[in-house]
Amino acid sequence: MALTLYVDSTRWRAHHKHVLEQFPGIVPVCKGNGYGFGHERLAEEATRFGSDMLAVGTTYEAARIKDWFSGDLLVLTPFRRGEEPVPLPDRVIRSVSSVDGVRALVGARVMIEVMSSMKRHGVTRSDLQALGSAIDDVRLEGFAIHLPLDRTDGTDAVEEVIAWMDALRGARLPLHTMYVSHVKADELARLSQQFPQTKFRARIGTLLWLGDHEATQYRGTILDVTRVAKGERFGYRQQKATSDGWLVVAAGGTSHGVGLEAPKALHGVMPRAKGVARAGLATVNRNLSPFVHGGKQRWFAEPPHMQVSILFVPADAPEPQVGEELVAHLRHTTTQFDRIVEH
Repeated sequence: MALTLYVDSTRWRAHHKHVLEQFPGIVPVCKGNGYGFGHERLAEEATRFGSDMLAVGTTYEAARIKDWFSGDLLVLTPFRRGEEPVPLPDRVIRSVSSVDGVRALVGARVMIEVMSSMKRHGVTRSDLQALGSAIDDVRLEGFAIHLPLDRTDGTDAVEEVIAWMDALRGARLPLHTMYVSHVKADELARLSQQFPQTKFRARIGTLLWLGDHEATQYRGTILDVTRVAKGERFGYRQQKATSDGWLVVAAGGTSHGVGLEAPKALHGVMPRAKGVARAGLATVNRNLSPFVHGGKQRWFAEPPHMQVSILFVPADAPEPQVGEELVAHLRHTTTQFDRIVEH
């Protein structure tokens, strides 16, 4: 009885193949919880399709995954002087976003991140002169630019990359490789055509591993079903049932990531109205669960427990059965499953 991740392996891998064909030289990204699959599993898949490099989030992730992947490991979090040292093999490449960081990594393999319109981290154009002398003491693997997902001002991602390419070229810095994040396949092709002497490599995680939503599905097993009458008290807080129905105990709780939700950027009147409605319902302890029964997402009867969730199913719905599996709409990046089943 578990929260299970079901994977249609044939379909999942067919999607990998499609993405690889669109983005030659792709660098698969495996960070966080491994996009819901785990680091080891994604390292195996990257090895399966012949990747020579795998990008991870932190040095700690690189240390854990190094025995599962034999190619180069690119650490995406930029190096900072004074960080805790983590023993890593020479095949690890460090991201650097400052001239000081470059100077502190004498002899290391480095990839230099430039400041994009994301304004998160990266060297600036005013740093380029100083950067020219600093790179003599490192093994430069290339430059990188991390672009925003949305461009609400109508600007062009390719033009932003081109502007940086021109700036780097003007500073006489080597442009043999440029790593890019959040570019489309046609944009990558445009860049490769305009700069034939530079190898562009797209760093991709979400699109590669989670791009085909029909290839994976979470399901939680029903562990117990208890009939309740309107007004009857239940649960930790002894709330009253609002109507006749069933209390359903489903596998999957806070330790799995159930009930965990990241803030969302809302655009437009309708999404904002729905957000206000959800917030209003939450104030009266009405929270929609990710579990589906009888074709509808069901309400939490009370906040999810550590390993299970208690749902309320009204009497006019099909009677839930112990052992039945409920589809759960969960975010891969915040979910920990009990088991994985491939079919």
